[in-house]
Amino acid sequence: MLNKLRVTAAVAEAGVVAVLRADSAEEVVRMARHAVKGGIKAIEITMTVPGALRAIEQLAAEYSSKADPASDKHAIIGVGTVLDPETARAAILAGAEFVVAPAFNPDTIKLCNRYAVPILPGAMTIHEIQSALELGVDIVKLFPGSVYEPSVISAIKGPLPQANVMPTGGVSLGNLREWVKAGAVAVGIGGDLTKEAVKTGDFSLIERQAAAYVQAYRDAKAQ
Repeated sequence: MLNKLRVTAAVAEAGVVAVLRADSAEEVVRMARHAVKGGIKAIEITMTVPGALRAIEQLAAEYSSKADPASDKHAIIGVGTVLDPETARAAILAGAEFVVAPAFNPDTIKLCNRYAVPILPGAMTIHEIQSALELGVDIVKLFPGSVYEPSVISAIKGPLPQANVMPTGGVSLGNLREWVKAGAVAVGIGGDLTKEAVKTGDFSLIERQAAAYVQAYRDAKAQ
């Protein structure tokens, strides 16, 4: 259980989670390395990537949340787009330190709790968020965030002030500050982090974009 709390705290401390999708395991590993170089320390490899488990295993061998935070080997490698407990277990065995799902699935949450691995299930309603909390979830992914305004977090925290909410989908450099000031515990960044790199083939753009997001997050937290 202490490991679950430690990793959850590390994700919240990182503040920005890179949600990485690619056409191959090799490509997503390159994306992850550039994101980490840019300062994003929480990496989510989605199961839509062909060979995703192979990529997770490789990245988990390179990075760890247990490494010195000042080290270039410090990062938290997780898995995303997890639809069922079987997939969650396979990813955990491959080295994933946290699990992210697009929707609320009680069986997946129970599996992750069994192995003391943090899970961030997707939710859109107060009912789903409350149900997740009742099953021991520490951070709920508000997904897709693009259908909401940042003020929705304040509305959620009215009846559920204990809920830690991470919006994903629709978060940009332009609105990140609003999400953080509204009470987001962290934010998930997907296509906006990688689309230019994929288009041009210049993966160093991921590093620069990652640095911009990390700085924007720090600025928002400091205000």
